[in-house]
Amino acid sequence: MSQKKIIAIEYIRGISMLGVIGIHTGAYSLSNPKVNIHLFALLEILTRFSVPIFFFASAFGLFFTQNLTAKFNYKDFLVRRLRTVLVPYLVWSIIYMSHYTFVSGDSTIWHPPLLYEFAFFGLASYQLYFLIILLWFYALMPLWRILVSYIIQHPVRNLSIILLLQILFNYYSSYILHADFSNHYVNKLIYHRLSYWIFHYLFIFLLGAVCAVKYEHFKELIKNHQTAIANFFYLTLAGILSYYYYLLYWLHYTPEAAVNTAHQLSPVGVLYTLSTTLFLFMIFSKEKLPLGIKSILSRFGEHSYVVYLVHPLVMYYLINYITGQNLMMTALVTIAFYLAATLLSLAFSLIVKRASTFLPIISILLTGSKLSKPKSGV
Repeated sequence: MSQKKIIAIEYIRGISMLGVIGIHTGAYSLSNPKVNIHLFALLEILTRFSVPIFFFASAFGLFFTQNLTAKFNYKDFLVRRLRTVLVPYLVWSIIYMSHYTFVSGDSTIWHPPLLYEFAFFGLASYQLYFLIILLWFYALMPLWRILVSYIIQHPVRNLSIILLLQILFNYYSSYILHADFSNHYVNKLIYHRLSYWIFHYLFIFLLGAVCAVKYEHFKELIKNHQTAIANFFYLTLAGILSYYYYLLYWLHYTPEAAVNTAHQLSPVGVLYTLSTTLFLFMIFSKEKLPLGIKSILSRFGEHSYVVYLVHPLVMYYLINYITGQNLMMTALVTIAFYLAATLLSLAFSLIVKRASTFLPIISILLTGSKLSKPKSGV
């Protein structure tokens, strides 16, 4: 298969990164007891596709150049992927743990059993669990190749079955399963399940893989069903927003409790992720997007990895500044916080990229990839 770059996937990474920053901004906005529930919905509900869709994009990238009938060199694959994910995971975990110890004076996290928990569950910072799940997906790559080979024989039927099973599993994990077993270690594994259970995102990952393998058919499907895809997106968007407002107004949930219920693993959340994935791919595959929008999405798509990894650290110092200025997280301050976190995280990524052209070890440690020096005159 051609190794050309699929620009829609790059744009999806970009808008997803903006969504992830929105989710974490929403969490900080809760420091205001009178949080604007509509802005909170924009930051926390409309963005709920952001993390799952990264797994779609990751699987798409993995399988776009895969030949499922050719011999698979698992060792070489794993070495490459461990470098791009495991190395940054360890480095950024050390950064966040060192920072925590520096600001709090607490060094207990560096000693067992806390050290093991932090390493295995990605607890050094709240966004690092994504890398843990990604590592599990990479480790099981031979299994995904077998599954995808089977799924593409009847893709619509098989993906529909997996979607139904995904909704049932996520519902059980989210609303029924509790860490109340008699065994302490089992409880730990259950309690931190969102940090490492790949089964929560199995459908969206396999969807990305199938769409990559059957890319030409996928493009044709998107092109021929634009109205249906748009309607599906609007319906699920209305559904997840209605669920959020229902929890607020009828069941009198707090905004935090509402968003912790109407999340991406809820039944409507799974459908919203699916519809948004198809909708964004449809929109971003068109050539008529404004040039400015293309530039923004391309820039954030290119830098999404570093921005994802660094933005909690940026937010920590931003919220400290806001608190020090005795500012309340009003709607205006929240929007300013979001923009500042976004731009500062992007600036950090640009600095890393620039510095790495002269000191490649920086990029290797922070992103798992090596940037070569620019040629003279370039």
